[in-house]
Amino acid sequence: MQELVLASTSPYRRELLSRLKVPFSVASPDVDETPLPGERPDATALRLAVAKAKAVATGHPDALIIGSDQVAMLGDIQLGKPGNHDRALEQLQMMRGRTVVFQTALCLHNSRSGHTQAKVVPFEVQFRNYDDALIERYLAQEQPYNCAGSAKAEGLGIALIARMSGDDPNALIGLPLIALIDMLRNEGYEVV
Repeated sequence: MQELVLASTSPYRRELLSRLKVPFSVASPDVDETPLPGERPDATALRLAVAKAKAVATGHPDALIIGSDQVAMLGDIQLGKPGNHDRALEQLQMMRGRTVVFQTALCLHNSRSGHTQAKVVPFEVQFRNYDDALIERYLAQEQPYNCAGSAKAEGLGIALIARMSGDDPNALIGLPLIALIDMLRNEGYEVV
């Protein structure tokens, strides 16, 4: 069985992959995540997921390498990781009562064969019409400053959400496991 490598430093992706109970290692991809001029959000996420997987491939010539990237969109506004309290507050104020589409791209690159599979798994989140006091309480407890859109649905952020829809709830957290299992199976790697 080929080695499985997660090309990500995200603790959320690591936790999700560990749910599959398969051995894997983690490698940090060195990739510039700046969107290209005029690039659609789903295209940015897909390009970066592939770039992350291939960046790690040089150090793992006989592995199945998983790359992933996520872009959150509120209308035409791209929401990145806020990085601090003020930016998280601003994002959550903009999102209240509105729908955000999380475009999560997944890539599985077989460094032995050179075969690459990639796809984008969208997930829609409708936010409640909450007030600023709730935002402040949430931020004080969760401090989601390294999450695109500032709302961690797997934690207290669920209190901000009215409705979610998509093919795989894991895509919202950052790693679409349903698609990953299909891609692994295509490479002859069975999870169960």
